[in-house]
Amino acid sequence: MTESDPVLCRTDGAIASIIINTPERRNSLSPEVVGGISFALDSVEADSGVSAVVLTGAGDKVFCAGGDLGSMGTAGAVAQHFLRAEVGELFARMRKSRLPIVARVNGHALAGGLGLMLACDLVVATDDAELGTPEIDLGLWPFMVSAVMQRDLPRKVALELMLTGRRMTAQEASGWGFVNRVVARTSLDAAVEEITSSIASKSPLIAALGKRSFYRAEDMAFEDALEYLAGMLTVCLQSDDAAEGVSAFFQKRTPDWQGR
Repeated sequence: MTESDPVLCRTDGAIASIIINTPERRNSLSPEVVGGISFALDSVEADSGVSAVVLTGAGDKVFCAGGDLGSMGTAGAVAQHFLRAEVGELFARMRKSRLPIVARVNGHALAGGLGLMLACDLVVATDDAELGTPEIDLGLWPFMVSAVMQRDLPRKVALELMLTGRRMTAQEASGWGFVNRVVARTSLDAAVEEITSSIASKSPLIAALGKRSFYRAEDMAFEDALEYLAGMLTVCLQSDDAAEGVSAFFQKRTPDWQGR
């Protein structure tokens, strides 16, 4: 990996950072970027020392501006179809990852970039970031992004964004509950570090079980979800980390997580 690669991956202790490194193209979701994020995520997930991931864009203007319009039409129709499907596969891959993923939204998150942000588990955004799905203005529709918008946004809010193409401020998004924190640009890294450090201090095993069960249960019928989650609770209670956490609580000490 070199500093000129479209996606960079760095690890600092228990925290991995995946950076879209094409600011000159507004950190757009080109096939190289989509593949690079997937490859980086696979790499850090295989590292048992990593407990959380930060996903961000290079520069200070754009987190990700969505699909690379310049690459549209450069491949055949069938090839284009499978390239678009890879974006959806990336979203699903992020939700299935054992690692909590924090979006460090350092600028605008538009179109597929909004989908990428929503596919993360937590979102920290600068107070000057704008979010939206402007595809309708180009005679397009955010089909792939709809899957994550339907799960993270109120229905009428999602439809308003998609039907009008308007941009929403990070503060408004926070009010609707799909941005966790909005901070001044100078406080962005500190806010991200606060969240990731908190995650890294917890059992990586329990965090992974919890994240995966959260997304697995959300599309189940209510009674099916309760039955599934009861089984996951049993799995959790059988872990060494659950026993360690309870022991540490009663002994008033910091838990020594083993990840098993």
